Amino acid sequence: MVKKIIIAAAVAALGLSQVSMAQTNLQIFHDFGADRNYATATLEGFYGDKWGDTFFFSDFYFRPADAKLGTLAGGATNGVYFEIERAINFWQGTALKDFSLHVEYDGSTWGSSMACFGAKYSFHNADFSNLFNVAIMYDAMFGQQAQVPVKLTGVWGFQNIFGLTGLTFKGFFDVWGLDDHVTFLSEPQLWYNLGAFFDNHLDIGSEIELSYNFAGHQGFMVNPCLGIKWTF
Repeated sequence: MVKKIIIAAAVAALGLSQVSMAQTNLQIFHDFGADRNYATATLEGFYGDKWGDTFFFSDFYFRPADAKLGTLAGGATNGVYFEIERAINFWQGTALKDFSLHVEYDGSTWGSSMACFGAKYSFHNADFSNLFNVAIMYDAMFGQQAQVPVKLTGVWGFQNIFGLTGLTFKGFFDVWGLDDHVTFLSEPQLWYNLGAFFDNHLDIGSEIELSYNFAGHQGFMVNPCLGIKWTF
């Protein structure tokens, strides 16, 4: 399971200024996909400042020894995937405020890593309750090759959907080249905040991993998950 800058959409939707944005959360999912049946914990952080924003996440996998993991994990029983990203935007008070330069580094304990460089643009409504970010990047892989080294990423976040306070639909999609084929990954999430009943730091929800030619698996895969999220 790989996450992207989902939290960026969630924090922006609060209507906070760029400089005051800051949030860290912990998500724990159980994966019910074919041959999976394991848990993943994800720690995410997003921090805005007058020069742009920084995002990171780490996925920690807790997998049984007989899980069929594909070639991505290299046969490891457990592992960690990590991303850190920086949006550079020191022109926030201008007409180009929704345009940012974007750099990121992705790595893992099983040896795969890449660096990406490009640009990002944000579409949003007046109060940031609904937004969509799209980024296009040059994808420099270490130890792998791609005929077209380009990565396209989209991130969305919609708050209080269907008029229900606390119900959030968010997610991302990635499309990139690897060797001689195209890889696609998307992880739409639906969260409900329990603030009206228990604690506004706690959400329950679901995620569906949709992928094509990902993690050593050929073709299309659908892997549903259930999870909880605690926002610090």
